[in-house]
Amino acid sequence: MAEHELLWDPAVANRPEPRMAQLMEFANRRHDFAFTDYDSLWAWSVRDPDAFWRDVWEFFELGELEADAAVTDGAPMPGTRWFPGSRLNFAGYLLAQGDPDSIAIVGADEAGERRTMTRAELRRDVAALAGRMIERGIVKGDVVAGYIPNIPEAIVGVLATASIGAVWSSVGQDYAWQAAADRIGQLDPRVLIATDGYRFGGAEHDRAEAIAALRSAIPSISLTIVIPRLHANAEYVDDDVLTWDAALTGVPPVHAIDVEFSDPLWVLFTSGTTGLPKGLVHGHGGVLIEAVKQIGLHWDLRDDDLMFWFTSPSWVMWNLLVCSLATGGAIVCFDGSPSYPDVVSLWRMVAALKVTYFGTSPSFLQLTRATDLESAKLDLAALRAIGTTGSPLPVDLHRWARDEFGPIPVWSVSGGTDVVGAFVGGSPLVPVWAGLLSARNLGVAVEAWDENGTPVIGQVGELVVTKPMPSMPLRLWGDDDFSRYRDAYFSTFPGVWRQGDWISVFPNGGVVIHGRSDATLNRNGVRMGSADIYAAAESLPEIVESLVLGVEDGDGGYWMPLFVTLREPGTLDAELVARVRQVIRENASPRHVPDDVFEVTGIPHTKTGKKLEIPLKRIVQGADPATAVNPATVDDQSLIQAFVEHGRRWREGESIGS
Repeated sequence: MAEHELLWDPAVANRPEPRMAQLMEFANRRHDFAFTDYDSLWAWSVRDPDAFWRDVWEFFELGELEADAAVTDGAPMPGTRWFPGSRLNFAGYLLAQGDPDSIAIVGADEAGERRTMTRAELRRDVAALAGRMIERGIVKGDVVAGYIPNIPEAIVGVLATASIGAVWSSVGQDYAWQAAADRIGQLDPRVLIATDGYRFGGAEHDRAEAIAALRSAIPSISLTIVIPRLHANAEYVDDDVLTWDAALTGVPPVHAIDVEFSDPLWVLFTSGTTGLPKGLVHGHGGVLIEAVKQIGLHWDLRDDDLMFWFTSPSWVMWNLLVCSLATGGAIVCFDGSPSYPDVVSLWRMVAALKVTYFGTSPSFLQLTRATDLESAKLDLAALRAIGTTGSPLPVDLHRWARDEFGPIPVWSVSGGTDVVGAFVGGSPLVPVWAGLLSARNLGVAVEAWDENGTPVIGQVGELVVTKPMPSMPLRLWGDDDFSRYRDAYFSTFPGVWRQGDWISVFPNGGVVIHGRSDATLNRNGVRMGSADIYAAAESLPEIVESLVLGVEDGDGGYWMPLFVTLREPGTLDAELVARVRQVIRENASPRHVPDDVFEVTGIPHTKTGKKLEIPLKRIVQGADPATAVNPATVDDQSLIQAFVEHGRRWREGESIGS
């Protein structure tokens, strides 16, 4: 623990009393406790989760709750039901917060354009869009899909959908239409909300043809609402296609209806390494109560805050950005590149808008450090906290952030799409140490387990959650018997949630995340499954098979090589490499174009035909092949040596670009 030096101490911070301290006082009065620190509060929250979550409900006034109402039905994970019989509405709660004339959303883009939406305007547009969907026959349980950038209209879309009990799912427009269809097409959506294009890195990306392709590929779509971004004067003669303005006019407004706590709110997609991405169904109540705990307590956001997390509607952090409206404060929706025209431009926007909480990734902080930001020349006085997620935050980068931004907490957070929240992260009651996530989050029974299922302290183990959380998925889409759900999270340790991260829990409560124990690609905080990359690369006739790895190094870097076998060996030249990159950019994601492309004689598999992504990643990082993979399970052990050599050259810094 010697290297984990103190970077921020709440005891000497000049801050108002955190709401987490107010919750602790609330619990002390109700239960005759004498808690004075975070450790005792956390221990109680996981020892008696029913009492803890009831207190959170009542502290944030989520709705009517009978004094003798059950918090859970007592069933074990994954079938635990929370607050059975209670009713609320996620959108209704968010829309009820804040003064009507206060700002709810600031829309911004890389060209410097700004627009604001007040709470009253947000309520008006949400009610109008809800009325249009009801007028078109959309009912509770129907699916509304967004193919959309991070713009205010996306917020209106998800809240209008939730307000009538319909189910939302979204994909950012940096996904090619085929990748979007692989996700939302599973859901048989009735409505598609999309923009006709977006701007990124100074370039326009037209999506008019992609919208047409999605409508053709998904026959369940009966209404398409197009938000003009590139074609302001476009006209649509098809009655099933409306412009955004037309969708919001001429119908009576519809306001939020109460639904069951466990009625579905949205479907988020895991990245997945094989097959189609898995859809995780989350409920109104579970998302809402986790959100007020995470955002209102751990991030300590209030009605005078302006929260900005750089994200995309494809990523769970966008959903958490939406959830931040629950505090009564405002959020920033930014559509564009974080590094256009330069990296400092995003920080200039943080300064100009007087953002109070800024969320980013370690990769962006690395880019910032390389630019010589000179933040002293920017007015960042309003900034009181920084959040970071997507990958582990290295010790030296954590120290740099403290030196650069001054005496504010830089909270590293780890959670996921799986629970629409964090397992471990920061707390306004806990110090920040270099390279550590400060604490296990309230109500989350996190432990590090070894391969025998034994909790370990100060050692590397699997991140497990031993008790249910309200925001765990209701189910996987199309998985009515829970079999895929159990296989995904409960097959390693029956009855215990296994997340797929390697962690260490230290005696002071701090946590280190060592990286994924699966093979999800996670570049700059934007996740994608390898299957999307394979589908694109292997569409080229020259390529027989491919394998992609996302490799973290100890300094916070991320290397993403693609290995290919060719129909005609020895023909990988600059022209083919360029086409590989182009097809991945166009048909999967421009954020996941490989750093290098290498030819190998073959891709090793298990004997059941699965690519050895996880073992090969470990080998490239330096693991002994004899321990990283069991030779008895490999179809051709000789193929592994090429990956050993590529990993050695990368670790030693040899020039290996392609």
